[in-house]
Amino acid sequence: MTDHPISPELIEQLVDLSRRAGDAIMAIYNNKDSYDIEHKSDESPLTAADLAAHRLISAELPGLLPLPIISEEGALPDFADRQLWDNYWLVDPLDGTKEFIAGNGQFTVNIALVQCGRPLLGVVHVPTTDTTYLGVLDARDPGSLGAFKYVQGGGGEPIRVRSLIERYQQSAPFTVLLSHRHNTQATLDLMDTIKRNWPADIETTNAGSSLKFCVIAEGLADFYPRLAPTSEWDTAAAQAVLEAAGGQVVRATPDLQSLVYNTSDDLLNPYFYALGDKNFSWKHLLFANELIK
Repeated sequence: MTDHPISPELIEQLVDLSRRAGDAIMAIYNNKDSYDIEHKSDESPLTAADLAAHRLISAELPGLLPLPIISEEGALPDFADRQLWDNYWLVDPLDGTKEFIAGNGQFTVNIALVQCGRPLLGVVHVPTTDTTYLGVLDARDPGSLGAFKYVQGGGGEPIRVRSLIERYQQSAPFTVLLSHRHNTQATLDLMDTIKRNWPADIETTNAGSSLKFCVIAEGLADFYPRLAPTSEWDTAAAQAVLEAAGGQVVRATPDLQSLVYNTSDDLLNPYFYALGDKNFSWKHLLFANELIK
């Protein structure tokens, strides 16, 4: 295994690259006649903005750190080859293409550096607000570096998940983020369990793309369940942000094992939970049938 140092210069370059990809997206977003909407084999939409961001990021990432790249809009390398990779870039040039087309502004640029199946560096840029989230983890000391938020080209300000232990003790509301388009009966059943186990109100709000992870990372929400399909490029960058801020992204099973990457041919994630405050008793909240004692 080769560790690649995450230098301040690399971080600055990645934040800048994500912003420039966002600018390329916005140039098309502001001109609906230029969307050039197509549909891929799985019927998901593809626009000129997806491709513009993909071309920019794919051209410049190798100059920052010469590693293999997996991008949603690029050719997928064979799994046999990918299994040999210790380190690689994992990119979604425009996460939330349906939100882009809908015009609600909730789409992002996602760039992650993955090492041995774990995202150690993630940049999530929100083009419509010129806001960038960054998460950096140390492979030898997880959580030791941190998460930051950049607004309109300013410096990075530290962000952190909020304490759920305190909120539980104070009977404060618990905030759940739900997808605009992918809520299932399993999600509704889970909400019923949470309502039984949390001592106060449950607030819900809908949001698109990987922005949901970032809202939790900056302490504005607590939980995002995803009990519907996603791909690895949808989550890796935002997982790094959330985990660097003190949260977790885990499989939606009672063992709550961390979500890992590059383990399957199709790059599909298992169902997962994005959790705030990793020190909270999540197993009791999500799986118990009575209030936490």
